[in-house]
Amino acid sequence: MKLSGLHVLLTYQCLFECDHCFVWGSPRQEGALTLDQVGEILRQARAAGVEWIYFEGGEPFLYYATLLAAVKQASAMGFRVGVVSNAYWAHSPDDALACLRPFSGLLEDLSISSDLYHYSQQVSRQALAAQDAAGKLGIPIGVISVCQPETPGASPVAGVVTGGGAAVMYRGRAVQRLVSQAATHPWQGFDACPHEDLREPGRVHLDPLGNLHICQGLVIGNLFEAPLDGILAAYDPDHHPLLGPLASGGPAALVQEYALPHAGAYADACHLCYEARLLLRSRFPECLKPGQMYGENLIDAESPAGG
Repeated sequence: MKLSGLHVLLTYQCLFECDHCFVWGSPRQEGALTLDQVGEILRQARAAGVEWIYFEGGEPFLYYATLLAAVKQASAMGFRVGVVSNAYWAHSPDDALACLRPFSGLLEDLSISSDLYHYSQQVSRQALAAQDAAGKLGIPIGVISVCQPETPGASPVAGVVTGGGAAVMYRGRAVQRLVSQAATHPWQGFDACPHEDLREPGRVHLDPLGNLHICQGLVIGNLFEAPLDGILAAYDPDHHPLLGPLASGGPAALVQEYALPHAGAYADACHLCYEARLLLRSRFPECLKPGQMYGENLIDAESPAGG
């Protein structure tokens, strides 16, 4: 596998518990990287030929000193660097300017999450303040906005958008909180993964525990236990017990491969895939982890209504 981008989850922790969050971000989540671990990750990423490093979460600005040091180190090592944040720190344009000034000249992208899951407005005052500050500092910035369930015209592929928004991906907390509001479709039609090229993904996510995720919660190795370039060299999706069916026929093929019980219809491919993974976790514990990605220790404390 040739990897161009490594998305580093600096922490699973977040101030919010958004209904659509597929990493189950929460103040009650555990897991954050140390500076020593970040340094090791960056050294391995450079050896593997990675070009882009993104720091995200959770909310990476919760660990401001670590984030800033990590961004400085990544930039000094020649990586192109981006950060994803909900901009909780941008109380005003002046506050945002003070927070972002140390990142000037280091970031090539700042992606701000702003929608009705995070704030009371689709484009929050925090996002506007962050945009104002980033503009003054010359930091490229975009807004990630996810629509409410079944919003007409929502893009099926999540990404950085201005105006409109991306459709919900029904995995993680969205399965618990939002599926009941979504239209459903016959399960047999989900015969491809609409979000990832599983044979040549190009980018992967690395969590605070060292797990390397092809898709959040679907792990192909641990960077703290084996070198990144070795994990990438050994990557063989067609002979992987889960990636093989997913690559050849999407979540529907995964269900068929293991004769899993299933409903007649699901909100989207992610919904069917996530429900199938839940049924397979005990069989493939090294592939379907960690508990943070499946809401462990959080589900009992959360209600479907979000209270």
